[in-house]
Amino acid sequence: MLGIALLALSAGGCGLAAATPERDVLVPAEPTAIDFVDPATVVGLSTATITNKDDHSRYVHISYPELADAPGLNRALRAEAERQLRAFRAAKSVNGGYPRSELNVDWQLAARSPQAVAVRLRTGEFLGASWGNSTRTFWFDPRTGTASGSMALLGGQQALDRLTVLVKEQLKGREPQVERDGVRADPGQFDSMAFNQSGDLVVEFDDCQIGPCSLGRVAVAVQAGRVAPLLSELGRRAQESVREAARSAPPAGPETTPPTGPEASSNRAGSVNCARTKCVALTFDDGPGPRTGRLLDLLAAGKARATFFTVGTNAVTQPGLLRRMSAEGHLVGNHSWAHRDLSKQGTSKISDSFRRTDDSVRAAIGQEPTLARPPYGAISKDVRDVARELGLSLVGWDVNSRDEPGAKASEITDRVVRKAHPGAIILLHDTNPESIDAIPGILKELSGKGYTFVTVPELYGSAAMRAGRLYETGSTQSRKQPLT
Repeated sequence: MLGIALLALSAGGCGLAAATPERDVLVPAEPTAIDFVDPATVVGLSTATITNKDDHSRYVHISYPELADAPGLNRALRAEAERQLRAFRAAKSVNGGYPRSELNVDWQLAARSPQAVAVRLRTGEFLGASWGNSTRTFWFDPRTGTASGSMALLGGQQALDRLTVLVKEQLKGREPQVERDGVRADPGQFDSMAFNQSGDLVVEFDDCQIGPCSLGRVAVAVQAGRVAPLLSELGRRAQESVREAARSAPPAGPETTPPTGPEASSNRAGSVNCARTKCVALTFDDGPGPRTGRLLDLLAAGKARATFFTVGTNAVTQPGLLRRMSAEGHLVGNHSWAHRDLSKQGTSKISDSFRRTDDSVRAAIGQEPTLARPPYGAISKDVRDVARELGLSLVGWDVNSRDEPGAKASEITDRVVRKAHPGAIILLHDTNPESIDAIPGILKELSGKGYTFVTVPELYGSAAMRAGRLYETGSTQSRKQPLT
C-alpha cells in the first residue's frame, strides 16, 4: 500500500517535466514521486512509538521503523526523534497559551536492498497558527552498518555546490512562487533526498523554506545522468538499487476501488450477555507495536477479549498481527492514519485519514471497521460528520489508565482496578511496555471481582452503535441517555 507513490498526492503544481528516459528505465508519471517500499514485505521490521500528552497542552506522536538487521539506523532514527521532541518542548506557541500544540512524525521506506536502506521521516508541527511540514531522509549502508543523513549520497561539498546549481535550473519558471535565490549549498536544505524509479535524484524542501508556506511541498527531480557524477559510492549503489527494484517489479495493474468487506466484529460476539454479566471493555490505542504479540499472548491466557484501535501506518507494517487479533476474538478499530489531531483538520483530510486506515484494516482481515477513536479523543463537528458518512461509531473512554511513558505497571494496574465498573471502557496503549506489564494484574484483579472482558459493541447488546455518535461508557445509566 505504501508502495504507491504517495507524494504525488501532495505534489500539486510542484512537478516538472520528466527527464529524458534512459533505456529500460521506468519513468514515473510524476518525477518527484518516490515509490515507497511496502513495509509488510520487510522481514524483521517493527514500529517504535513515542507519545506524550501534557494535560491537553502539547500532543506528541512520533513513530519510526526499527529493522532487526540495521541497529545503526535504529539508533539514528531514535536520536532524531528525541531531538525533535526536545526542540518541540522548547518551542513557544505562536498563540501564547494555545492549548493544543502538536508534534507528529511518521515515516516511509524510500529504499530497501542489500545495497542501501532509506527512511523518510515526515514531520508536522502545529504551534497555534497552522501546520508546518518538513522531511528528513536517513540513509543506511548495510556494508558498513552506518547511518547518515541525505548528504551521504553526495561526494562532498563540491558535489553539493553543483547540485545546487542544477536544482536552481529545475526551478526556472517557478517564480514568483518559488524563491530560487533562496536555494543555497547548505546541507540543512538538502536533508531529504531519495531516488525515483528512473534513478533521478528527488530533492525535497520543507514548507516555507524556499517559498510561501501556503505553497506546500516543493520538490525537484534532477536527471539521473546529470546527478551520477556527483554521487558518493553509497549514492551510486543506492541509485542503482532503486532502479533495479523498479525494473524487477511486476507491472502495475489498473487501479481499482478496494472491495468492501463485512462489518468487523468479534467471532465471539453474542457469547456474553452484558445485561446480566459484569462486563468491561479493554481498549488499546496506537499499535500494533513490537510488544503487541506478547499482549495477545497474555489476553489469550486470561481468556479476555479487547478492542484494538490501530494506527494505519502501523497496520500496514504488521498485517499479520491484525489477522491474529481478529482470529482470536478481538475487534480491530480505526485510530486514523498517522495519529494527527483530526479536530484541527478539514473534512477532506479527516476522511482521507479514516479511509486509508479502513483500507489497511480491510486488506489485513477482510472486514470493514465500524469503530473509530480519534487521536487524543479530540472530536469536532467535522469529525462527527465524516464518521457518520463513513459508517463509523466514535469511541471514547471513561476509565483512563494514564499509562503515559514513565508510569509504572503497578500504578497502571491499581488505577484501572480502582476505577473499573460495569460497562467501563478502559483506555490503554499497546505501544507502552509498562501497559502490557500491567495486563496480568488487571486481568487477575478484575476477574476476581467477577468481570468479563468483551469488545466495545458487546457492552451495548442489541442496541446497535450508531455511526457518528460518541460512546464513552457502556454503563446501564448512560445507555438510558441520548448519545450525541
